[in-house]
Amino acid sequence: MELRVGKKYRLGRKIGSGSFGDIYLGTNMTTGEEVAIKLESVKTKHPQLLYESKIYRILHGGLGIPNVRWYGIEGDYNVMVLDLLGPSLEDLFNYCGRRFQLKTVLMLADQLLSRLEYVHTKSFIHRDVKPDNFLIGLGKRQSVIHIIDFGLAKKYRDPRSHQHIPYRENKNLTGTARYASINTHIGIEQSRRDDLESLGYVLMYFIRGSLPWQGLKANTKKQKYERIMDRKMSTSTEQLCKGYPTEFRSYFEYCRSLRFEDRPDYAYLKRLFKELFYRKGFQYDNLFDWTVLNLQQERARLPAERPLGPADGENDGQDEARKADDLERSRSGNGVHAEDAAINQVAGGLRYGSHAGDGSVPQQQPGSVQGGGQNSIQGSQPPAVGGA
Repeated sequence: MELRVGKKYRLGRKIGSGSFGDIYLGTNMTTGEEVAIKLESVKTKHPQLLYESKIYRILHGGLGIPNVRWYGIEGDYNVMVLDLLGPSLEDLFNYCGRRFQLKTVLMLADQLLSRLEYVHTKSFIHRDVKPDNFLIGLGKRQSVIHIIDFGLAKKYRDPRSHQHIPYRENKNLTGTARYASINTHIGIEQSRRDDLESLGYVLMYFIRGSLPWQGLKANTKKQKYERIMDRKMSTSTEQLCKGYPTEFRSYFEYCRSLRFEDRPDYAYLKRLFKELFYRKGFQYDNLFDWTVLNLQQERARLPAERPLGPADGENDGQDEARKADDLERSRSGNGVHAEDAAINQVAGGLRYGSHAGDGSVPQQQPGSVQGGGQNSIQGSQPPAVGGA
């Protein structure tokens, strides 16, 4: 029996699951286009899908924001249909041997800061910034990092008056402990500064390969969160960033200097990393580690060819031209894009809803389906800090 959603989409196989719902592959029956369909039981104790769909509508039109195609109720389920996206950064991190090179980290930093800045301009904070919640696109948008999973997001100010929410203490941890800011750990209400501190931990996770508070053992979740907090608070930014460019330490020092209601200077933070990027001689060509790795693997599989006729060295120019063509194709998207192949290769072993083991903890707003799988939906001086 064929299952339909919104009279327009055919429900296909399950492609993932999270703490609060399941994700299915869907097909637009008119165009044949594939989509992601997120289902949530109408009987769930903490429904969040309607709330999340409303946030997506508010954010609609922003670069790297998945488009909600349809929301409604079908039988016993709340249903949201979204753009189908590629693997999460956590998946790609695993694919690349659990470490990204500096160039990739800096290209990611630029995009991720832009995503958070956009969300913040719409008067929301994300509150669960982690690698699983950033996904690459498909097709022509493979180089665009998308932000997903707004089940824990919260409005931090009135959209019209810009009146900021009040400072509060004794709050429960909301988000994922591994990447939570220190203020979040000690119970302070989250604001824009906390999303940015969490992003700092994500960047260090990528470049270091792990964080000092990973893998801590405890008998209960509460004890584990306390151990993570203790280790995080006892690890100085100097220790955390030791052996890596000083810009990472400067990033943390700036984020931690922000007051509760301050508007971060996103341009300063992006400039911090961009200047490092160009000083290192990198080119902003969107050749991320996973793209390069896949190109290397593809070439390794090609049979060795030696043309008859020309003497050694006579075809060097042709070889260089061919390499240049390959590179240009990987940049421009003409022909088979390098990242298409990367996605196809990575996709086979990916699992939607992979968790880092530190857990996302909902508080106030309903919990979120965790993203992160193959077909997931989803020379500067620090400036003076300003108000909301």
